[in-house]
Amino acid sequence: MKELLRTLTDIPGPCGFEHDVIRYLYQRLKDQADEIEVNGLGDLIVTKHGAFDGPVLAVSAHSDEVGFIIKKIEESGLLRFEKLGGHDDRILLAQRVIVTSENGRHPGVIGTISAHMQRFDNAQMVRNFRELYIDVGAADRDEVLAMGIRPGDYVTWDSPLKDAGNHRVYGHAFDDRCGCAILANAFETVDFSKVHGTLVGIFSTQEEVGLRGAHAAATQLKPDVALAVDTTAVSDTPEAMMDKTLALGKGAGIKIMDFSLIASKAVWKFMEKTAQKENIPYQMEIFTGIGTDAGALHMGYSGVPTGVISIPSRYAHSCIEMIDMEDFENSGRLLNAFILNMRSKEEFAFLKPEE
Repeated sequence: MKELLRTLTDIPGPCGFEHDVIRYLYQRLKDQADEIEVNGLGDLIVTKHGAFDGPVLAVSAHSDEVGFIIKKIEESGLLRFEKLGGHDDRILLAQRVIVTSENGRHPGVIGTISAHMQRFDNAQMVRNFRELYIDVGAADRDEVLAMGIRPGDYVTWDSPLKDAGNHRVYGHAFDDRCGCAILANAFETVDFSKVHGTLVGIFSTQEEVGLRGAHAAATQLKPDVALAVDTTAVSDTPEAMMDKTLALGKGAGIKIMDFSLIASKAVWKFMEKTAQKENIPYQMEIFTGIGTDAGALHMGYSGVPTGVISIPSRYAHSCIEMIDMEDFENSGRLLNAFILNMRSKEEFAFLKPEE
């Protein structure tokens, strides 16, 4: 799955501009699907029926990444921008970016002052992103226009996937091309002649600006159970607020709660039991600083029992997100095992008959 992740992170696709990511996944999965469609908001919905009767399982992974959009071209040739999704202004300075226009991709950098100017500045000040600019090497506005760059063009990090240590990697857009890779891999590797039920995969759009694609999908689907597959922030580094409850290299995350969801007890218990049965390393997650597509899916239809498979990551929403490939692969194993082990929608009921 590493090369699939590399391919997906090499495709620029911030919120609202996921077209090339969705196009790639459509072409890759169309021959695996019994049904495939793209809805009006851009969600790719892929359906595969198992050989036996069983529950309809909806699994969502969001195709967008955090990025920026060009707002204005200054006479100097510098570009002003707005955010697409959540960014920390403290980490924007001097980062390499790519501006994608109709004419192609243009490398640039978010400008900063020279260290030699620091004595004339307030070194404690964090500049608001609206004070910042992107420099694509143009001498003036006319040169920018000649390059084909216009307001409305989008911007992503310029940080391809690279190896770190024995089995870790860093790069950008792991949130949530990791989930997209895991979901695509499930369609390609699960033996559906052994599946009880139906898998409906949702490669959603605009998650980073309010779970918008998942909300749209939730209005058109009627699943019996749902999962999101997304990255989550670990707490295993030395900062004071870190509580060491989730770590890189300790296994797939099984979510109990975040700010968008209190996971269905039946679903997370089923995941835990499945991980134990299949000898998949896992860790339980309660983290209120994050939300996922599950926050929209569980309120769809007439209410859907919903859980989340969380892929542990460091440095989320930056140009250098880091994951452990073993966690990534174990998260994929957990999704595949969930699909193969489910039997009936009653397994995920709020109250079971025997209760």
